Amino acid sequence: MKVRGKAIVYGDKIDTDVIIPAKYLVYTDPAVLGQHAMEPLDPEFPKKAKGAVLVAGRAFGMGSSREQAAIALKGAGVLAVVAESFARIFFRNAINVGLPVLQVPDVTKRVREGDELEVDIEGGYLLNLTTGERLEGKPLRGLPLAILKAGGLVNFLKTAGR
Repeated sequence: MKVRGKAIVYGDKIDTDVIIPAKYLVYTDPAVLGQHAMEPLDPEFPKKAKGAVLVAGRAFGMGSSREQAAIALKGAGVLAVVAESFARIFFRNAINVGLPVLQVPDVTKRVREGDELEVDIEGGYLLNLTTGERLEGKPLRGLPLAILKAGGLVNFLKTAGR
């Protein structure tokens, strides 16, 4: 499972309140949530998110367990999130909504804003097409990969019953 897009780079400890502020949790439409993704940190994020790979530092998605954080990023058009580490609940929420995630050590030191990236979730690597550098990460395997390939948990469960 591969995606390709331009990098949007942020730092460490981006919490779910930054990813989608609580005042927008009354909305359920992913596109509406996406219009407000990352608003406190980067009000221009929705304009540059479509077809992008979000790159972040340590503890991405920490804070509350709101599933809407992953939904908002997906609704904004983010193709994948690559981070040095993830809050465990965000990581699972992302998989459950069909948003590819990959953990790659020191990624924020090796990727710059606007770099063209190829992310291979199953292979566990990020290829920086701008610099030619390949960064090894932690590949997704087993049930989480199957859920992601199905487009999320709901789709996975629909097909599992067949």
